[in-house]
Parts: sequence; C-alpha cells; structure tokens
Amino acid sequence: MLNKFIFLIFSLLPFFCSSQTDSTETDSVNALDEVVITGFQNNNPKFTSINIEPYKLEKINEKTPFNLSDALSKVPGISQISTGNSISKPVIRGLYGNRILVLLSGARFDNQQWQDEHGLGLSQIGIDRVEIIKGPASLLYGSDALGGVINVIEEKPDKLGRHFDFGTQTYLNTVGSLTDLGFSRKQERYWYRLRLGLENNADYSDGNNSRVLNSRNQGYYLKAGFGLERKKWKQENSYNFSVNQYGFILQDTGFVPDARWSSRMAGPHHIVILNLLNSQNTFYLNKSLLKLNVGGQSNLRMEDEGAGHISLNMHLFSALQSLRWEKNINRKTIFVCNEQFTFENNTNYGGRIIIPDANILETNISGYFKFFKKKFILETGAGINYKFISTLLTRGLNIPGEPIKPFNKNSITTNAMLGGVYNINGGVTLKANVSSGFRAPNLAELSSNGVHEGVYRYELGDPNLKVEHNVNSDLTLEANGKNYFFSGSVFYNRFFNYVYLESANMKYFGFDMYKYTQQNALLTGGEFYTSLRPKCMPDFQWKEGVTLTRGRLDNGDYLPFIPAYKLSSALRYEKNINKKIKTFFAEAECIYMFQQNHPAQFESSTSDYGLYNLYSGATIPSGKGSFKLGFNITNLANKVYADHLSRIKYYGLYNQGINFVASVRKTF
Repeated sequence: MLNKFIFLIFSLLPFFCSSQTDSTETDSVNALDEVVITGFQNNNPKFTSINIEPYKLEKINEKTPFNLSDALSKVPGISQISTGNSISKPVIRGLYGNRILVLLSGARFDNQQWQDEHGLGLSQIGIDRVEIIKGPASLLYGSDALGGVINVIEEKPDKLGRHFDFGTQTYLNTVGSLTDLGFSRKQERYWYRLRLGLENNADYSDGNNSRVLNSRNQGYYLKAGFGLERKKWKQENSYNFSVNQYGFILQDTGFVPDARWSSRMAGPHHIVILNLLNSQNTFYLNKSLLKLNVGGQSNLRMEDEGAGHISLNMHLFSALQSLRWEKNINRKTIFVCNEQFTFENNTNYGGRIIIPDANILETNISGYFKFFKKKFILETGAGINYKFISTLLTRGLNIPGEPIKPFNKNSITTNAMLGGVYNINGGVTLKANVSSGFRAPNLAELSSNGVHEGVYRYELGDPNLKVEHNVNSDLTLEANGKNYFFSGSVFYNRFFNYVYLESANMKYFGFDMYKYTQQNALLTGGEFYTSLRPKCMPDFQWKEGVTLTRGRLDNGDYLPFIPAYKLSSALRYEKNINKKIKTFFAEAECIYMFQQNHPAQFESSTSDYGLYNLYSGATIPSGKGSFKLGFNITNLANKVYADHLSRIKYYGLYNQGINFVASVRKTF
C-alpha cells in the first residue's frame, strides 16, 4: 500500500501547476518533428499511421543501460526477458524472439533468438539511434515482423573534418565497465569511421546483497564504416565484429564459487561470435529513388560446460538482399515497391544439438501507396511471401539415438495494411491502422526432440505446425503543444495458430516433457505517455507513462512472458548553467510494477514492487570538444524483487540491487 500511495502522490503533483503552463519547450525524445528513416520510406512520425518511435543514442545513454535490450525496456510498451543482467531480449507488447524483427544497418539481424536464454546480444555503442515499430510490419519486411520491428541505425559523421571520442561507464554493483573509443573523418565525397569497445562485469548482487553466481559477462567489439557520396549515388558500408561471453545462471551449474569480484569465464557460459558485413546503396534516378541493400552475417554460438569443454557449437550463416523503389506518382500520391531475399544455413559442429542442420530461403515482395489530401493521409498496401525450410540428416538432439529424419516445409503467405492519419489543428494527430503479419514456425518448434538444459525440460517439436498469422488494430492519439506532449495508443492483436508449449504428461529421466502445439490467441493493451513543463517551474519537466498488456489463448490459459502493468513517473530538471557548464540535468524516476497474477503454464505469479532511480549529468565545453559527465543510482532503496520476465526467478534468485554508475565521455 505504501508503494501505491507514493506513486499516486508523484502522479498528481504536476497538475497543481498545470493551469499556469506556458513553456515553449517539449520533450525532445517525443517531439514529432524528427525525421526517421524506416525500411519503406523516409518519414516523419506525424505523417504515417504506423506506430514509429525514434530514440537517439544520447537519450539512451543517459540511463547507462547494460545493453541495448536494457535500454529499450525503458520505452512504454517495451520490456525485456532477462537471464541476469547480461542476457536479455526485447519484448514488444507481449511478443518476443522470432515474433520481433531486428534490423542492423538496414539488414535483418538473426542472433538465434528462438531459445529463451538466447539474448539479443547487441551493445548500444556505435549507434546513432533506434527506431521502434509497434505492431505487424510484415508488409515492409516479410516474415517475423508480426510483433514489431527494432531498427538499429549506426552512427556516421555529419560534420566535415576529423572527430575523436572516448567514453566509459562503470558499474559499482558488478565492479564492471563498458568502454569505447571512436574515430571518424568526413570529406566532401567520402567518410569513414572506426570504433572499438570492451565490457566486463563480475557477478551482481541482489537487494539482499547476495551474489548471483555466474551472472558475469565479457564483450569485445569492433565496428567500422565507409561511405561514398556522388551526385546520383550514395553508398554506406559497415562491418561489425563482436565476441561475447555470458555466464549460465541455473539452479545447479556445478560451478564452485571463485573470488567475489572475478569475471573470469571458468564456469559454464555462452560464447557468441558475430561477423556482419553490409552495403547500403541509394541511387537517385530521374524521377524516383532506388535503394539496394546487400550483406552477409556469420553467427557462431557455442556453450562451454566449464573447463573449456564445448558441447553446443552451431553456426548460422545468412545472405541478405533487399531492394526498394520509391516513386512520386504526383504531388499527392507516393508508391513504394519492396523486395527482400534471405538465405540461411544452420550447421552443427558440437556434441550437443538442439536444432538440426538446415537451409532456409525466404523471398518477399510488396507494394505500398500513400495518398495525401489536406490534413488526411491514407496508407495501404499488400504483399506476398514465400518461405522454404529444408532440414538435413542430423544425429539425435542431445541424446544418442536415431538421427532426425529430414523434412521440407514451404509456405506462401499474403499480408496487407490499411491506415489513416488525421492531423487536426493545434498539434493533435489521430492515427488508425489495421495490419496483418505472419511467421513460419522456427526450427526449434518444428524439430526439437531432446532435453534443453537451459530450461530444464524435454521438448518435442512438430514438423506439421502451420504458419502463424495475426491481425492487429491500433488506434493512437497524439497532442503536441508548446508546453506539453501526450500520446495514447491502444491495440487489439488477434493471433491464429499461435505456437506455444504444452505439457505432454510424460517424463524423461525426471525431466517433464512438453510439446509444441497451436491455438488462436488474443493480446490487448495500450501505452499512455505524457510530459509537461509547468509555468511555475520552467526548468522542470514532468513525465508519466502507463503500459498495459494482457494475453490469453482461446482455451482461457494465459500467454507466457506477458509483462505486468507498469506505471512510471519522473521529474526532470534541466538548465544551461553558464559558459563552464553548458547543460546540467537531474532526473528522479519512480517505477511501479503491478502484481502479475495471470501466469502462464511454466510461470508463477509475481508480487508488485516499486523502484526508485536517480539520473544526473552535465556537459562541460572543453576546447573544440566537450566533456559529458554522468552519475546514476538505480534501485536506490536496494529493493529485493523479481521481475515477472526474469527467467531466474524460478530458481529463487532476484534482480539486481542498488547500483551506482558513473560515466564520462570526451569528444574532440
């Protein structure tokens, strides 16, 4: 009750001054005049019915997240499934894994996220911004975009000359750090960039100051880019290399505790090695625009059982290509044609196998129209997709026995979108969108037949599973004034042939057996956000956010990993102090998570809890560059809690306790 009372007081405070508001600033994170670059058209969020939200790296770094998934979880409607601090994957409106498409440098990114304990594995270093699409986007991107899209856009120099920067942030709870340095140069007709990064964290402590054994991680990053700009051709090339190691957090890893602040990977851990090469090309034709994107990705995932013994060792290679043609038919009509092609090969080299060797081919083509008429905008389009999966002869999964029988799976799917925008006077925008999406079952759902140690159960796949479809309706109201911003969005997401695990009512050597099956499902909810700058406190900004999500199968059971209702309140002070301190800010944040008492089959109910965070920073000019300093405290009250989307709460383990974070960045 005390938590609820505190949050109620925080929520009502700003309205005591609201009648006098007359500020001239809005929340820069949510200002609607920022242009975003999506996979189908350069767009202002105000002029599209698709729910697109851009977030700059500068705003992401203010809260010094552990990784990109952690950063995105601060956005209304976004959560994260976590296995400790370092392993996490984003959840958009209750959907995750292969139901969320991730783009990196404009190309599909696949980090084998079909397994619960496989994280996104992307760092926030070296990116410019992240664009989030909530709801189906299969028309634009093909399969797997039925829950939403996370578009990670990497940095490139925007000013002529040489630029150098260095930054580090340190975490007291894990005695860890994330450090990177970058160099770039831009000339009239070309540019290039290079960035190196290193992160290292020991095991974290929970609110009881108890050590969560083997929650450590290490990461090494190399990013490079090169671009050309000609009169009718622009090219952006990027290369990404990373090596990440994540400790296993299980009920019994057999790992003998080592020195308290050791980050040495002596116990069981994941090893993920990524290589990504991509080239984005834009051709300015006579009266149209053509964009060609080609690339290749190598994803090597290994599991070390301890002492250097590699059990799981699988490699995913992806060849990617996309083509987009944009044409202004007249002053009021735009046409966009999209085409994507993907080829993937999965190969096992280790002694333990959880999915078979396979080849996957997918191609997608779609057409999209946008019509303008005064204050009204109409968007519509349709597409068709073909996907082919062919598994190869592979020995048994996890256990000795008969090899897995190869099978072929192909599907042809259509999808469509219809949306409208009405820009009312006074900065009010009303959006409505109905979109369909689809996803072919992944290899784990089709072919599993063995024990998955990471989740302590025996799983059985079904090669006869059907394609998963959904139809999502989204209604959004936005109001952007001189001193306030409001956004409210509600959604109704109907699924057909939703794939999930159910009990097989059998055991295998003490392991419960589960099988993949299908049933229709429904997800509903919404996100509401407002910010206010009262006249009585011109340097202050009040922010409120509410996120609601509910998911159920048609048989009445609840869907897994549905986040609890969330209420967030924040008070921010920001001011240009003087010539020595250009900008100073301090932000107090309260997050209240309601009780989640609708658990799915493998879950348990989660109690409500409240968290208090403090963020602060300053920008200090220095020569031709500047220093950016930050000091944050998260979980200020050292609350003992377990988030509903934490996979380790089933082992009686809790989320991280109080953490002090200091950061500094120097630009030249």
